[in-house]
Amino acid sequence: MKDFYQILGISKTASDAEIKSAFRKLAQKYHPDKKGGDEAKFKEVSEAYSVLSDKKKRSQYDMHGSNYNNAGGGQGAGFGGFDFSNFAQGQGFNFNGQNVEFDFGDIFGDVFGGGGARGQARGRDVALDVELTFRESIFGTDRRMLVAKIGVCQTCDGNGGAKGSKTVDCKTCNGKGEIRESRSTFFGNFTSARVCPVCHGRRVVPETPCPTCHGEGVAKQQEEIHVQVPAGVSDGEMIRMPGRGEVAPHGTAGDLYIKLHVRPDKVFTRDGNNLAMQLTIRLSDALLGKDISVTTLDGDEKLHIPAGTTHGDALRIKGRGVPTGRSRGDIIVRMNVEMPKKLSRAAQELVEKLRAEGI
Repeated sequence: MKDFYQILGISKTASDAEIKSAFRKLAQKYHPDKKGGDEAKFKEVSEAYSVLSDKKKRSQYDMHGSNYNNAGGGQGAGFGGFDFSNFAQGQGFNFNGQNVEFDFGDIFGDVFGGGGARGQARGRDVALDVELTFRESIFGTDRRMLVAKIGVCQTCDGNGGAKGSKTVDCKTCNGKGEIRESRSTFFGNFTSARVCPVCHGRRVVPETPCPTCHGEGVAKQQEEIHVQVPAGVSDGEMIRMPGRGEVAPHGTAGDLYIKLHVRPDKVFTRDGNNLAMQLTIRLSDALLGKDISVTTLDGDEKLHIPAGTTHGDALRIKGRGVPTGRSRGDIIVRMNVEMPKKLSRAAQELVEKLRAEGI
């Protein structure tokens, strides 16, 4: 028994939209005209969709499984149960007497080059790497850099024509903006439409092409990019700049992605919105306490070390950490009590007295 739900990879409570979406993905994957396609799998998912997309047949299938009466109808003109006589016209096909309709321009657009024929082309995304100092990552910074990418042609302002040139109908598509292609498949001839590669769907072309971009409207050039790095960014973060990527001929621009790399600091490390550091102090300062000056990213700050501080204790300098909106995190200072490796005779005598006192 065939499990049509399992074949489409959906649950038995799937909605009509989920059934259609699942079939579209699998039909694109297994379509025989696509590299790596599988005719048997395509027939199987088509059979599953023809049943589950029909409320009456789905109800019967849910009650009786694949043994329900689905054998009616003619055998069609192709392999058993399938009639693809209307397939080439984009009207779907017949499976065991049931007409299965699809928007083939949508479903098989990436197979045949159809679908979205009048859509506007989009340029490529561009990725850049920017290295920041630790301080720049905490407080933010501005960067300006020259990027070589395909952008709007500065000579013709993107229209593709020489100065003063008139426009004429595109001879490739006869002013239609799209061209039709007919391909032979195992279903028969299939006709699809795609955007004209010469006029890019505009229907007209300049009578005299631009000498710089040769009518494409875009050219390789250098562009200065101003990047505003906000405060508090972390290593590996990405800044997206919509529409600042490469521009497609007579189309739209992709996006620019800035990946941030933060150089490690010799003193500080990030701990969420706090900064952490180690502070080495003498044993006498730990025992007796002391006020010392600590260098932070904002300058020197006074820190009180209380008497009796032990190794590993953490002290806090408030409001000198990572900016978060109108507030800031803190600096966590961990004590590293330095033990003397060698004592003078006088120091040794003092320590002996301390030991006698029970310290």
